[in-house]
Amino acid sequence: MPTPPRNPSGPDEADLAARLIEDAFADYRQRFKAITYRARSRFDRRDWHGAQADSVERLELYPRCIDRTLSEIEDLLGDRARSAAVWRGIRSRFSALVAARDDLELAESFFNSVALKSLGSMAIDHSVVYVASDFQPTPLQHAASILTTWPNHGSTRELVAAVLRSCPFETPFEDPERDARAAASAIEARLRAVNGGAALEAIDTVNPLFYRGKSAFIVGRLRSRGRTFPLVFPLLNTDRGIVVDAVLLEEDAASILFSFTRSYFEVEVEAPDQLIRFLKSIMPLKPIAELYISIGHNRHGKTELYRDLIRHLEASNDQFEIARGDRGMVMIVFTLPSYDVVFKVIRDEFPYPKTTVRRQVMEKYNLVFKHDRAGRLVDAQEFENWRFDRARFSNEVLGELQERAASSVRIEKDSVLIAHLYTERRVTPLNLYLRESDRAAACEAVLDYGQTVKDLAATNFFPGDLLLKNFGVTRHGRVVFYDYDELCLLTDINVRTLPPPRSPSEELRAEPWFYVGEDDIFPEEFLGFLGLRGELRDVFLGAHSDLLGLDYWLGMQERLRRGEIVDIFAYKQSRRFANVRT
Repeated sequence: MPTPPRNPSGPDEADLAARLIEDAFADYRQRFKAITYRARSRFDRRDWHGAQADSVERLELYPRCIDRTLSEIEDLLGDRARSAAVWRGIRSRFSALVAARDDLELAESFFNSVALKSLGSMAIDHSVVYVASDFQPTPLQHAASILTTWPNHGSTRELVAAVLRSCPFETPFEDPERDARAAASAIEARLRAVNGGAALEAIDTVNPLFYRGKSAFIVGRLRSRGRTFPLVFPLLNTDRGIVVDAVLLEEDAASILFSFTRSYFEVEVEAPDQLIRFLKSIMPLKPIAELYISIGHNRHGKTELYRDLIRHLEASNDQFEIARGDRGMVMIVFTLPSYDVVFKVIRDEFPYPKTTVRRQVMEKYNLVFKHDRAGRLVDAQEFENWRFDRARFSNEVLGELQERAASSVRIEKDSVLIAHLYTERRVTPLNLYLRESDRAAACEAVLDYGQTVKDLAATNFFPGDLLLKNFGVTRHGRVVFYDYDELCLLTDINVRTLPPPRSPSEELRAEPWFYVGEDDIFPEEFLGFLGLRGELRDVFLGAHSDLLGLDYWLGMQERLRRGEIVDIFAYKQSRRFANVRT
């Protein structure tokens, strides 16, 4: 494209470009909020398919806005759009334009996305993008503007009832007094157990409600004798009205609700940092990056992850090493022992029997990104053009990258440039976990493994490869799936039973004596290659033998094809008030 002439009489190109990006960001934020705002109406009207469509629309919004902005920048700058020096000038002007915004941190990440895509294959230049942010996080006390405080002037039941009455729904609660009694009882029991029975002084609730799937959530905290505790009321809209389905009062329970294995919340907030600071106060172990991602700001979450990694590298000296577990045929997976993240690079070639190609692997990751992850699929963040200090890599990792991923990796004298990679939270491979854990933990993991397969099926996913090595265990003991190259939609597969052999010679053949299509699965074969033995095998069969028959799979396919959205909860069934209602 020819370079457009400069206009010496008007604003310079850096100013014009900065204003263009600022306008594009403002438009993106307006559209993001408009989609998010629909969540309350979807919940009120029980429009679950509409809620799913909104979730996908919001995920697709950011890249569409970035691509449109990039096109306008290239029209304005021409060849100079590939100049780091030009982008330094644009950044300076942009910083002045957005300095007063309540969502400044998101604006910086939006700028980074445009600049990095415009610069193309150049490694990340810290003088061009906002690695060292201009944004100053607000102290927690400034988050009070997004909270409502409910002092306890009477009983816990009356306080909870007041919180429920404040919900902005047109649909009435089925029985708010019943639910207030149940929730109050759970709160009082919790305070007796962990705070010496001290009285509840107040409840703080986040003003906007959180929405995801078929649920709404009141999120807040309890205050008692100088201590605070998480508080979450999951709400369901049933055919009889809205009900409080449970009360979550532990940090672990809140963390699982905001897990990196779940789809993003819809929550209206003008100043995201204020909300993040509050959430961090009730989930102190949850990384800032994951909290931003959990409320739909995944691109800024990537920025926070990158910043955190840079800080960690500066403060540590261990080396990247191959991650624990069986070597994958599709990905090279390495990690830093002192950092709770794995890095995954696609191999140049996949050995037999893999038949997939690089493009298909990337499509699978994109499918997972847009799909309901059911609390069972690890969220992966995609990055381009990361430069690392070569000295931080073990010889084993360097050799593997150089030999098996040369198209994505360039190893120089002092640095390693990776053109494309994914990051995921590190989990313990399930096969290793079963080998290293005590009997009780191993049995619990096997039970949850079967439930993981069922939860994935309920959201129209089939793992493709059910081997234990492709699943992992989180710090909360939850089993998740992380190997996506053979993942597929359950409604796309053909569930079959094994035809009987027609002769003894056919039965003894190493290869099947019948035609097997690419999309065929045979549930009765599953148990044979899982590698479960003895008690673990018995535990699995006692709870999940239905996974080995046609009826379960065909029944789930039928439910999905009818358009049913199956309930999956982020807390155990035993926590649900539905189990004790009369």
